[in-house]
Amino acid sequence: MGLLDAGISKHNVVITSVDNVLNWARLSSLWPMGFGLACCAIEMMATNASNYDLERFGIFPRSSPRQSDLMIVAGTVTMKMAERVVRLYEQMPEPRYVLSMGSCSNCGGPYWEHGYHVLKGVDRVIPVDVYVPGCPPRPESLIGGLMKVQELIRMEQIGLSRADALRKLAEKSIDPQPVIDAERQAARA
Repeated sequence: MGLLDAGISKHNVVITSVDNVLNWARLSSLWPMGFGLACCAIEMMATNASNYDLERFGIFPRSSPRQSDLMIVAGTVTMKMAERVVRLYEQMPEPRYVLSMGSCSNCGGPYWEHGYHVLKGVDRVIPVDVYVPGCPPRPESLIGGLMKVQELIRMEQIGLSRADALRKLAEKSIDPQPVIDAERQAARA
């Protein structure tokens, strides 16, 4: 339920809950920190360009982790870079969200099988809220992932933990985790 879905009484007064107002303000002003590591970063930059115009969603990219509330990890994360990803994640203020973009950041991509240096998914070092599949994913896929983050924010309540919000969101959509686990098991075999 959005802010405009709330009841409007006489004299232009909007009647809604504090949760709806706070969540509407947060989901309408996402400030992502782009963490481009490989070819997925090109698609992330294309999404931020004028053809896709993320500012219509209230999404304004930032380069500082202290001003960001969303981290977009785009590309191959090596063991050496994983330390920097964790450091930047820890510098972000709460509430913070992570979007993993592309096969390399989701599960290591084509490189993890033949290289000891590639992290087999960024979710091994930081918690990931939304996965965007593809190699590299198109800008439309990234916009879809950003809209999933907005849905997650819309489900949050004051005093409700992140796990409860994810559970509520999972009730409305298909859970991708069994598919991811099956793919990981197949890759290990």
